[in-house]
Amino acid sequence: MSAAVQATIPPAAWRDSRKPFWPLALLVPGLPFMAWLLWRDVAGGWVWWLPVVAVFVMIPVVDLLVGDSVTNPPDEAVPRLSGDGYYRWLTYLYLPAQYGGLALGCAVWVSGRLDAVGAAGLVVTLAIVDGIAINTAHELGHKRERVERWLSKVALAPTGYGHFHVEHNRGHHVRVATSEDPASSRLGESFYAFWPRTVRGSLRSAWRLETARFRIRGRSPWTPRNDVLNAWAMTLVLFGVLVAVFGPAVLPLLVLQAILGFSLLEVVNYLEHYGLARQRNAAGRYEKVDPRHSWNSDRTVTNIFLFQLQRHSDHHANPLRRYQALRSFDSSPQLPAGYATMIVVALVPPLWRRVMDRRVLAHYGGDLELANVHPPARARLRRRLRLDGAPAPAPTPR
Repeated sequence: MSAAVQATIPPAAWRDSRKPFWPLALLVPGLPFMAWLLWRDVAGGWVWWLPVVAVFVMIPVVDLLVGDSVTNPPDEAVPRLSGDGYYRWLTYLYLPAQYGGLALGCAVWVSGRLDAVGAAGLVVTLAIVDGIAINTAHELGHKRERVERWLSKVALAPTGYGHFHVEHNRGHHVRVATSEDPASSRLGESFYAFWPRTVRGSLRSAWRLETARFRIRGRSPWTPRNDVLNAWAMTLVLFGVLVAVFGPAVLPLLVLQAILGFSLLEVVNYLEHYGLARQRNAAGRYEKVDPRHSWNSDRTVTNIFLFQLQRHSDHHANPLRRYQALRSFDSSPQLPAGYATMIVVALVPPLWRRVMDRRVLAHYGGDLELANVHPPARARLRRRLRLDGAPAPAPTPR
């Protein structure tokens, strides 16, 4: 597998040209503070919808205008790049800003100054911050350092999705792009069909994985060392503190933003592996995970805001690689836009099918049997193949 564009300058002289721009990722947890400053002066509830416009309208436009970045660091420069603490501290700094925004949101919620429009906007704004925080938790949770793994659970606490720490690392990464994985969406499956399957399946998988870890040692899983239980305990403590400070009136806000927040994670899960499948080898085992099994996007702006989550193909091939060192590969299937755009597309199933189904079929040369197909959609997809003859376009050019 060959890298898309390998840096040609000497490794010792290579520098990350995007290094000054990575702090822009911290604008996301700053959204509630920016909205509050405007709301305090303007006092219109519509102000709380501006962060939604910024994330799902303004960023996609800028993303389109700036375009892609497919340059990869030279292999010899990766150890130096990965060891640079600057990148690590940016992920750490997301957390205090995230928690500060949540506390500010609670204060605004109980202020008595919000109308219905403002209340709804506040819920969605906090959900965006805490949903994208799951991406920060994702980056931290893959590392060997114990402090980063614990900070991962801290970032997950506001959405009550602490079990993601267990299921993603030990479940999803093992079963990715197979029909057994609840976090891998299937060709022809809408997001609204995927959501209950992945939420329920991921929760069950996390509990089974973690309890098995204790039972294999002859120990009870009902212990503070259980990573599902201690992560959920963080949520209970956090919500308990916020209720104690702001009163029971904040509970609807906390619950609603948590549900929308982890749903934002799940719509990202939905688009990351849609329809992609690992094949079984002669021994009946699934082939090794490689960049062909994840959708990739090299959009520059959204990669900066998401700590390069969109270079998902290399992440799955090399889970321990830090975000600043992730690479783009020619063999990776390419999304037509960045995540901010594709999330909106995924919420409209007819539009999603029109944009993505033909790309999945292109990836497999029109062979439906090679894809991970949603069983109820199989007959429809077969009819489309017969009617269209050659429904799949050429792979997206770089």
